[in-house]
Amino acid sequence: MGQILTQKQTVYTVSSNLPCVIESDLGSGGQGEVYKATIEGRPIAVKWWWPNKANAIQRKALETLIKKAAPSPKFLWPIDLLSAPGVSGFGYLMALREPRYRSIPDWLSRRITPSFQALAISGFQLADSFIRLHALGLCYKDINYGNVFFDPTNGDIVICDNDNVTVDGERGGEEPGTPGFMAPEIVRGSALPSSRTDLYSLAVLLFLLFMLHHPLHGKREAEIKCLDDKAMGKLYGTEPVFIWHPTDMSNRPVRGYQDNAIVYWSIYPAFLRELFTKAFTGGLFNPDERIRESEWRQAMVTLRDSIFYCSCGKMNFYDGEELKRTGSVPGNCWACKKQLKLPPRIRIDKNLIMLNHDTQLFPHHIDRDKMWDFSRPVACITKHPSNPKIWGIKNLTNEKWVATLSDGTIKDVEPERSVSLQAGAKLNFGKSEGEIRV
Repeated sequence: MGQILTQKQTVYTVSSNLPCVIESDLGSGGQGEVYKATIEGRPIAVKWWWPNKANAIQRKALETLIKKAAPSPKFLWPIDLLSAPGVSGFGYLMALREPRYRSIPDWLSRRITPSFQALAISGFQLADSFIRLHALGLCYKDINYGNVFFDPTNGDIVICDNDNVTVDGERGGEEPGTPGFMAPEIVRGSALPSSRTDLYSLAVLLFLLFMLHHPLHGKREAEIKCLDDKAMGKLYGTEPVFIWHPTDMSNRPVRGYQDNAIVYWSIYPAFLRELFTKAFTGGLFNPDERIRESEWRQAMVTLRDSIFYCSCGKMNFYDGEELKRTGSVPGNCWACKKQLKLPPRIRIDKNLIMLNHDTQLFPHHIDRDKMWDFSRPVACITKHPSNPKIWGIKNLTNEKWVATLSDGTIKDVEPERSVSLQAGAKLNFGKSEGEIRV
């Protein structure tokens, strides 16, 4: 067990004096210890602060967060304060993280292997979660890979350690952030954590998630003999250089030592690389040039829609910019190196979606009034019941679609019915129209 609370010990909620029984120790950190517990027969998590950390400022901050409630279910938010007879300090209740969620370090060390689709979903949910947090006038302060967990099978995320969240612009607690994730101005001591510095930390986290590497760890990091405070101050604060800076090549990744950065950078489409380049060039020193959460959110939707499969089964990405350079030839698979073949695809307004065997369309694809709605699929790709060589798009809504086929024939597509994937066929979904390309 932990050093503060013991197994079967009872602590009490401050608001209603409900008993909460400690079951087991889940771990400890710089601020306190976390336990698995039960309250009214339900599993719950308890964090108890070290006595020297449990000050009046932190207690007030927790009280404020509990009153505000969570920005979304993705946050394991403080629910209630706790006290215990004979135990100094205080703790709080939060939801228990499900076992299906794994850490980003698990991915960095390859203990798990999420798909590109799962990563795109995780990226979307991260951006969406932090835009919701910031919309409430709050600042997370310490976005890093230790307080975000994700389900490698479907990309769902949860965000932990929310007790450091403060009102944006206000000083609260004593944690400025985690080395490597703090914005350069915080490292230099010229700014306090804010929603603007959160944007930098979010970009670092997304880069790690997709590239399995830190955006500033190139030749300069490889040459550091001792990564002490002085070295980190230069690397992250006073002399940061993006490893893929378009003109300053002094900090390129070292082949044989920093290979993840080299391999993964080449896999992703140009639009994602351009966002990261902007985030870690202009955005390094000018907070106004950082990528907003809404930009990341749209990028993650586009990234997910651009996935298609090689014949070897590996996921690749449609890259419109690359196709312009190569004359519409999609290039080779990053895994097996064979020539890629594009699947049928559909353009709906400005969005292009690859129509794979497992593609689903969602409300936000066909109705611009339902942005970011992934609540239920509205269409899926399906085989013809009598001819498996023919594929179609199936209507999963309760509304009728109208299809105009390539020969001019107009056909109603009733709910639960399909229309074949013909080049040039157009689908009227009611509020939008899509055109199929093969």
